[in-house]
This record gives sequence, structure tokens and C-alpha cells, in this order.
Amino acid sequence: MKKRKIEVAVISDVHLGTFGSHADELIAYLNSIQPKKLILNGDIIDIGQFSKRYFPTSHLKVLKKIIGMAANGVEVYYITGNHDEMLRKFAGTTIGNIHIVNKLVLDLDGRKTWFFHGDIFDHSIQKAKWLAKLGAYGYDTLILMNSGINWLNIKLGREKSSISKKIKNNVKGALKFISDFERTAAELAIENEYDNVVCGHIHQPKKEYVENKNGKCTYLNSGDWVENLTSLEYNFKRWKIYHYNHDKLSPFFADEDLKKMNLQELISSIAKKSNPPAA
Repeated sequence: MKKRKIEVAVISDVHLGTFGSHADELIAYLNSIQPKKLILNGDIIDIGQFSKRYFPTSHLKVLKKIIGMAANGVEVYYITGNHDEMLRKFAGTTIGNIHIVNKLVLDLDGRKTWFFHGDIFDHSIQKAKWLAKLGAYGYDTLILMNSGINWLNIKLGREKSSISKKIKNNVKGALKFISDFERTAAELAIENEYDNVVCGHIHQPKKEYVENKNGKCTYLNSGDWVENLTSLEYNFKRWKIYHYNHDKLSPFFADEDLKKMNLQELISSIAKKSNPPAA
């Protein structure tokens, strides 16, 4: 199958290392595209909940796939988020085509586009990290419960459902937080004369034109690979939201080289590409 050539692909909130991460589906998506730039907009690895007891091979394959894309010429920008904030001390580091940054500004066809994860707006994280971690564990438990419920739904011939999404969509406080987040990001972008602002963090894919008395911009959010399975794609001078569940990617579901590798071979391959020999 022929891969789709795109200028920029943006994914965020994959949460590798947690039960809810849809790693296999993400590999299928990455196999189906050939971007010039791949932007990982935070919370790719859930370092805060990382456990050697749960980091399945499929999650490691995602890292291998991304490193492989970089080795084949794709510019990869890893923007740090709150769940992988330990990487912030490496901001400014470049390994081959992989760049670790806290934020990014790109000129895309003459339009300034600002990329950042978005957790700087979350006061529960900035002011009370212990509370944020507690909330993260609760969210992961919800996702685990939801996996069991959806397994039963499939057996009964019913459609899948998302408990956490229903809760977020029906709690006024959550809706207000999302609305405030989106408005604040857009207003900051306008104030700093950016044409587009691209965030993650809130797991809500969106593309919206925003205008106020000071100017205008387009607010974009890449969503997540836990519930929505979405990304952002930039091509032919326009942005669109990609929905995995609306596509048919079975031919791309696994690379043959990835299928044949065992866990130790994957680790060795990643280590080799991350640490090239000294000249």
C-alpha cells in the first residue's frame, strides 16, 4: 500500500506505559504516512506512571517506529508534556533528526505556527502536583475499566463506549476548563502574533478559528491516542484532523521487521540508533 505524503503530522497524549494507550493503532497510522516533519506534542511516554511490569512490546514498537522514521529522514520534534516532564532537562538536545524541545515555532507557508503541550495552563499540575498525579491514576483506572466494558460490548455485538469521555462531556467544571484552556491558548497566540496555535493535553481534538479585538488565529488540538485516536495533519497549506476510527488501515497494521523482532532486539535497536558511535 502506498503511504500518504504529508508536510507535518502532529500526535500527542499517547501515554505509552498505560493500559489505555492504543499503541498498535498508532503504529498502523505511522506506517500509513510519510511526513516531512513529525511533531510529538507531549505525553508520548507516561513516565510518571512508568512501570517495568507494564510496558508491553507494542508500546516499545512505537518508539522503535518513531526512531526509524527519524533515521529515514523525517524531522522529529519531541515537545515535552506534564507526563514526560522529566525530559525537560534535555530540552535543546538533538540526536540525529530527533529534537527535544519545550515549545516550537514553525513557519508554514508564511504562517507562524506555535506548538506546545498546554499543561502550563493547568493549575492543578502547576500548583499541586500530588493532586494531578492522583487524578492521573484515577483516569488510568477508568481507562482500564473501560477496556473491560468494551471487551464485553464487543462480545455482545454492541458498539464501544468511553466512560471517561462521557464524564468529561457531562461535568460542567470539565467543560469550563476545556473552554478556558482553548480560549487562553488562542488569546496568547493572537497576542504574540502567531497565525496558528497547536496544543495537546486536554485530549479534545479540535480546529477552530478564533478572532478578538486584537487579531485572529486558528486554534488546533491533536486530541489523543487513548480515547479519540486522532492526529493533526498539515498539507497543501491547510490543517485537518485525522480520525483513525474513520479510516481503514489494516494493510498498515504492522511492519514485517517489527513483527519479527523480540523485546531484547527492539531495545538494542533503539539504543543503537539513540547512541551513534563517536566519530
